[in-house]
Amino acid sequence: MYFAALLARTEDGWKASDTELDDVETLSDLADLARESSPDEDTVLVLIEQEDAWFGVVRVDGEDDPRIYVSDAAAAARSSYGEILLTDELLGRDPDDGDDLDALDLDGTEDGESDEDEDEDGARATGSADAVPHGPVGDPQILDDLGVSEKELRLMSTEAVTEIAESLGASETLETVR
Repeated sequence: MYFAALLARTEDGWKASDTELDDVETLSDLADLARESSPDEDTVLVLIEQEDAWFGVVRVDGEDDPRIYVSDAAAAARSSYGEILLTDELLGRDPDDGDDLDALDLDGTEDGESDEDEDEDGARATGSADAVPHGPVGDPQILDDLGVSEKELRLMSTEAVTEIAESLGASETLETVR
């Protein structure tokens, strides 16, 4: 089970709206959805949590590129909603790296080599360059100027959406859409 909400900062305080992510396929789609919720180009936070697994914060400030924080990338990678947030840039991957080689299907067995590489000790390598790290990724200072420090963000539990809203003074507003 997941929950997603938009919190838009306005002159009158925070305004919350429930959002469905079923039609969102990319981070760009998500940023556009956030921008549509605030016609005055105010700060908009997209808060996503998957029950007892991970949470994510996407911050959109006007036309600036979205800023992202994900509490556990490996857990988020197992979620279609988490995959939206886990861009190549966020994971430190070069999106163009190896595109041509992928099409060739070179697996190292053409010359009698095994499918797996061995390290110096003869142990099989099980990791992949595309492995998603366990733990947080993204901008841990995403909410610093709103009163939630990097340390506080990293210590938040799976109830982070509620904790963030409380820190912003928007818990009652968020509860109206929960």
